[in-house]
Amino acid sequence: MKNFRQAVKNKEFLITAEIMPPKGGNPSHMINMGQLLQNRVHAVNITDGSRAVLRMSSLAGSAILLQNGIEPIYQVACRDRNRIALQADLMGAHGLGIRNILALTGDPVKSGDHQNARSVFDYESVRLLRVIGQLNQGFDSNDQPLTDDPLDLFPGAAVDPQLKSWSSLQVRFEKKVAAGAQFFQSQMITDFDRLDKFMTQIASQTDKPILAGIFLIKSAKNALFINRYVPGINIPDELIERLKTAKHPLKEGMKIAAEQIQTAQKMCQGVHIMAVKKEELIPEILDMAGISPII
Repeated sequence: MKNFRQAVKNKEFLITAEIMPPKGGNPSHMINMGQLLQNRVHAVNITDGSRAVLRMSSLAGSAILLQNGIEPIYQVACRDRNRIALQADLMGAHGLGIRNILALTGDPVKSGDHQNARSVFDYESVRLLRVIGQLNQGFDSNDQPLTDDPLDLFPGAAVDPQLKSWSSLQVRFEKKVAAGAQFFQSQMITDFDRLDKFMTQIASQTDKPILAGIFLIKSAKNALFINRYVPGINIPDELIERLKTAKHPLKEGMKIAAEQIQTAQKMCQGVHIMAVKKEELIPEILDMAGISPII
């Protein structure tokens, strides 16, 4: 099993991918997808109630992957837990051998499938990063010592280089760096000029790796749906036209993703690949992009 933290330290070109845990008690598909990604990615993200849709807990999913020799990045969203539960889960993750954490605020409940659920948001992502730092130093959020040893977690954070407000993007990014984020995975990138500007003007002030979000767009219909319902995303008309006129839209989407990986290679230190319900295609996309298996 490769070590994601060591790959960051070695300044390797980082590759991660995202898998959703099951909606139910059978993790076999999640495990199969994780095994397909072995030797192609440095670590696999397990989502935590992405879009506020109910699925198996990301803690359990991450532990199951780890048991099967697949290094996870455990996504932790603040939406559903108070500070006691968040810290308890982080201690539990460490006890299970999970080390990589992606600290997230979490999507609003109203965007999901349990709209009458009560949001918590006791913390948001910056505060969660700070608490992870405290736990790593051997103290809880009340500055009380951990009597059974400190944690050793490797925290990361999300970033959206396409955020409309440039000043807000910079302030938020700098706060996450100051709070202890050791790596950043971006939202889906469709504007690579904007990514280049972010890398040059903001991210260049730190040595923390940025992984550009690469999303497999399956068809023109899929692209139009994303443009309509995903805030902050604008898939360009020329890409939609390519998908619309392609004989095999899914294959064209894979080609677009491969091209975007090649573009990202020139700008940043890694890619984070999202191929919702088509994770088995990620190795082929990496081949198309000229990315060799990880030794």
